Amino acid sequence: MATASHDIAPLIEADTLQQLDAAVGHLSATQLIWASGYLAGRAAQAQPLAYPLAQPVAQALAQPAAPVAAPASYGQAAPEEWAILYATETGNSRRLATRLAERARENGMAVRLEDLATYKPRQFAKESHVLFVVATHGLGDAPDGTAGFFDFLSGERAPRLDNLAYSVLSLGDSSYDDFCLVGQELDARLEALGATRLADRVDCDVDFDAPAERWISSVLDKAEVLSPAEPAASQQPVLRAVATAPAPVEWSRERPFPAAVLANQRITGKRSTKDVRHVELLLEDSGLHYAPGDALGVVPMNPEPVVEQVLTLGRFDANAPVVVGSDTLPLADALRERLEITTTSRNFLKAWADASGSTALQTRLSETGGALRDFLSVNQVSDILAAHPGDVGEQTFVDSLRKLTPRLYSIASSEAENPDEVHLTVRRVNYTAHGREHWGSASEYLARRSTDDTVPVYVEPNDRFRLPTDGDTPVIMIGAGTGIAPYRAFLQQRQYNGDGGRNWLFFGDRSFQEDFLYQVEWLRYRRTGLLDRLDVAFSRDQAEKVYVQHRIAEQRDALYQWLDDGAHVYVCGDMTHMAPDVHAALRDVIATGRGINDEAAEAVLNDMKAAGRYQRDVY
Repeated sequence: MATASHDIAPLIEADTLQQLDAAVGHLSATQLIWASGYLAGRAAQAQPLAYPLAQPVAQALAQPAAPVAAPASYGQAAPEEWAILYATETGNSRRLATRLAERARENGMAVRLEDLATYKPRQFAKESHVLFVVATHGLGDAPDGTAGFFDFLSGERAPRLDNLAYSVLSLGDSSYDDFCLVGQELDARLEALGATRLADRVDCDVDFDAPAERWISSVLDKAEVLSPAEPAASQQPVLRAVATAPAPVEWSRERPFPAAVLANQRITGKRSTKDVRHVELLLEDSGLHYAPGDALGVVPMNPEPVVEQVLTLGRFDANAPVVVGSDTLPLADALRERLEITTTSRNFLKAWADASGSTALQTRLSETGGALRDFLSVNQVSDILAAHPGDVGEQTFVDSLRKLTPRLYSIASSEAENPDEVHLTVRRVNYTAHGREHWGSASEYLARRSTDDTVPVYVEPNDRFRLPTDGDTPVIMIGAGTGIAPYRAFLQQRQYNGDGGRNWLFFGDRSFQEDFLYQVEWLRYRRTGLLDRLDVAFSRDQAEKVYVQHRIAEQRDALYQWLDDGAHVYVCGDMTHMAPDVHAALRDVIATGRGINDEAAEAVLNDMKAAGRYQRDVY
């Protein structure tokens, strides 16, 4: 990071400076450090010092950094503390906030990293420097568990923030109309409350690494002006022994671990309309660990047939060299390993509309209210190329695509019961549309792995989907389809711990005969008593469709009694339909049980969220 330079000639005459050099020239490094503190103390006694933040924040930002003198005690004053607050649903905001914190500490800043799901809103009035990394989830919603902070800030009791310097990094998905809405509203609200924007907000799409890095560099540069770091010379020198062994490898999203495939088994029936796989991977010697509720990140490659479709329909040269990031590689390799082609984005649609001159695509881009999102969700890149032919160069096409991102899967095993292994429940995406076969990226990649293969993976913690710390607490688990995965991990862990708390599982899918995932295990747990109650809903086994929210309504009285006994509630599955319907059913259970209206029942659910008693993992 660049540091401000200061010309000391106007402050000290040349002959005086020579005398000073002569006086300290024989001192050791340690003695020089002591002397710097001593002189700073003399300066403080001679004249009070103005710290940058004693000025208005905006004025301080507009001026060069001034040296900050220490008090009369040995050493330098502690640097101002910066709060780095994040709101995350899938872990991306947490990862970027952690990266920011590490970089800030390397630059000598004092930082505090906190999740807005656990942050105390009333603390906010005391903050003077805050950097936000926040995600928008679903239809313009804040991540689960963070509503308390955002409601406080948007309410009448929010404090004035005239002494606050801040900046916002906002994550979202441009396929949604409310792209980055949470970050945008936060930025506007902080400004309205009198806070000073340290650096402009940056809105990131799914491919967020490059813009996030630019924002991090920007705020760290501005932070140095507001709060200069303590000089390295003020630290006592420390001698350390040279390590004789290399540091352990830390596997991550950027550097995934190659996990060997132990098993890949279809667990839906032959006549099922869905191909769901139970996949087991070996983590031995990786150093990776996970807890029930965590997710596994999988770094996929696009299916070869999809790559061929795109090359053919776009009339592209497979061997044409293209630049992706800082790398140059053949187009076919870029499409296979580096770029999203099984999903489409608003930016790609706009670029292709311009390239093809398609008025139909231009009309699509003007649609709101979810119509554009629905269109993007059912059309892959090959569908756009086929329906709206265009003539563009390979590099121009590559520049319009998103980077291929890892996919997260809820872990379906307990590490305690399955040491060195991790299990996944994966629905294979494979269907016919527009006269062509379509495949998902990660699901097809996993479905095709055999025991001779490895899969690049990393663990994505999810601290907001955790079992109660008290094993005697009852739990209610609600899931549909592959949303059953984390509950397999939950029950394995509770069995391993010998927990005494009661367990109730609600599960829904299409057919009892074909789609009852892990049926043998649930029935065994029911017989042994680990699973106290099991309610299932198979939507297509009768004329009238039945879903898990209907089973919740049928068991309203018993469910309310469990809640009244302190049960924790978990919901995992589709965020568009299943999660809202289950939420409404739970609200009705509370309203009926307590004799209150829906608004009051909603407040109870919000309180349960804040207390960690109502947790969701929805996608």
